[in-house]
Formats: sequence, C-alpha cells, structure tokens
Amino acid sequence: MAETSPHARCLACAFPFWEQLTPAEQERLCRFTRPVHYAKGTRVHSPLESCVGILLLRSGQLRSYLLSEDGRDVTLYRLFGGEVCILSASCVMDAVNIDLYIDAEEDTEALCISAGIFRQLMQENVYVRCYAYQMTAERFSDTMWTMQQILFMSADRRLAIFLTDELAKTGGADLRMTHDQMAKYMGSAREVVSRMLKYFAQEGWVRLYRGGVQVLDKQKLQALARGE
Repeated sequence: MAETSPHARCLACAFPFWEQLTPAEQERLCRFTRPVHYAKGTRVHSPLESCVGILLLRSGQLRSYLLSEDGRDVTLYRLFGGEVCILSASCVMDAVNIDLYIDAEEDTEALCISAGIFRQLMQENVYVRCYAYQMTAERFSDTMWTMQQILFMSADRRLAIFLTDELAKTGGADLRMTHDQMAKYMGSAREVVSRMLKYFAQEGWVRLYRGGVQVLDKQKLQALARGE
C-alpha cells in the first residue's frame, strides 16, 4: 500500500494530482521513487547523459542553464527545497528538445522518480499529464523571462530585479553572494555587475561588503526593477 511507503507523504504534498491517482498508481509511484543526494558542484543532468528522472527537492539548490560551445553559460532558473525539477526528465516530454544542463549549487537532498514510470502515469492518467505540461510551461516561461532580460533590459534594471527577487526569498536585507555568483545567475559579466553595484552604493541604495550586499533603500531598487 502507498500509505506504508516512507515517501508517500512527500509525494502527496508535492503533487496536486496525488488524490486523482488510483491506489495502484500511488503504490507504483512510491515504489519507483528513491532518495538521492547531490554534493555541491555535482552535474545532475546534461544532454549527453540518460534521463535522470523527476526530482522533488527536499533541501538544497539546483541551477538550470545553457552552455555555449566556447564554455559560456546562461542561467535559466534555479530550484529550491520543495520545488519539482521536471526537465531533469525531459525524455518524458516528446515536444521538449533542449540541451539543458543542471548542477547542484548546494548540497542537495531530493526524491527521484523514475522517468519511465512517470511517463507511464502520464499516458494513463490525464491529471498527471496536465501537471507535467503545466510544469514544463512554467519552466519555459521562466526561461523566456530570463532571455527577455538579457536581450532587452538594461544592466542596472536587471540587477535591481535580481536583488529584489533574491531578497524576497529570504525576507531580509542582506544577500550573501559574491559578484561572480550574481553575474553567473544573471547571465552577465562580473565587471558589469561590479560596476552597477558600485553605482548603487554611490546612490545610497546598497552597502557592499566582502561576500555580500546589504540593501539600504528597497523602494528605489523596486522602482528601478519596475522600470520607473
């Protein structure tokens, strides 16, 4: 029975389609779910590797990005504890064909669901299929938003958006992150980020310190992020 599985509660909380599964489908999903650990810096998924499976993050952080032939990368989005990584099993989506890389940015604990089993459930259960397409659409929406920023927004506005988004996740005023990390997550150059941060500091919006940034005027950054 699915109720006896150690993963049943996590799966039930993570997937809105859980109650729409038959007991047999719930049991199958639990049986083909296993805990995985990725150390910081581990390559989780690449176009050259087989399908990893659906990942339900319990803690840690994953970064999804594109990699150019000359080694430059563009961060598309990041995932944190409680979120689901569906493009690590892009093989279950026939319409998805993208050379995506996924790395562990922090030590990460997750539950991994077999790609083959998830694909079977998609074929059998319309609720699972709708969920998979909805999640894929959301990730591609994140990707398009990232590309829109890179292609059409000024560097200062992009940095303001990044800072306000990151602080919204913590609810604080300090962001402990190096200029290199910010540039990587923004798909920008370190020199550009450092120059913009120095400008923000001169305006009195932020205070810079070793390994981090403290936001002093959140309203000004939010206004810039909105394009005002």
